[in-house]
Amino acid sequence: MRRVVFNQKGGVGKSSITCNLAAISAARGKRTLVVDLDPQGNSTHYLLGKPASELKDTAADLLEQTVAFSMFTRRPDEFVHASSFNNLFVLPSSPELDFLERKLEAKHKIYKLREFLKKLSDSFDEIYIDTAPALNFYTRSALIAAQRCLIPFDCDDFSRQALYNILHEIKELQEDHNQELVVEGIIANQFQPRASLPKQLVKELTDEGLPVLPVRLSSSVKMKESHQSRQPLIHMAPKHALTRQFEDLYRVLHGESVELEPLAD
Repeated sequence: MRRVVFNQKGGVGKSSITCNLAAISAARGKRTLVVDLDPQGNSTHYLLGKPASELKDTAADLLEQTVAFSMFTRRPDEFVHASSFNNLFVLPSSPELDFLERKLEAKHKIYKLREFLKKLSDSFDEIYIDTAPALNFYTRSALIAAQRCLIPFDCDDFSRQALYNILHEIKELQEDHNQELVVEGIIANQFQPRASLPKQLVKELTDEGLPVLPVRLSSSVKMKESHQSRQPLIHMAPKHALTRQFEDLYRVLHGESVELEPLAD
């Protein structure tokens, strides 16, 4: 299964969600790949412990092969790096993605990522794609390459208005480029269960028929500690409440039963 985590708005937890779901998948024994298409490289740094600028054989190098003449083309799996966690691998980002974007657009390479990830699907049980906070060539490529889309949602009114635009853009892309793509769910992130506004917004979105997932990810400093230690929560704090929420989210996405805690009034 190929999942993309996407939102045009920054600071909504795309990288955290991508990496922690992938880490849970890997901890369950599934060969799991994280594809980092954000030039900032947060997922790359989080899982490999190195800034993207220090790495060779990156997503940029893989994609550059499609626009540069070469007698020998390397396989996609040659650009995959093993993390220090069992079963968890990364196709890392690079700052070079910024410079390469115009070349790829000019050469109409929008479907190449899908081609590469389909080949990698033979080697991996699950693939998670992290994207930049923009609707650009790379995020469109990711949406075309994916089978499922997760949309993190920060519970405020600005995020709500942006959400409608995102769903409209995805609908157009589904119709024109990827009818296989399904919006798997909207994830309420940094949720504060004792505040009235987040609960009100989530209820209103649900009442509108939008696919809001039943698991809310709470706001916690533990996530920032996880980033600093370069360890997903399942490894750094397996018994923490936020870790359990990520595990519940993973179960929901895979059709497993989950006993959810009631929200505070």
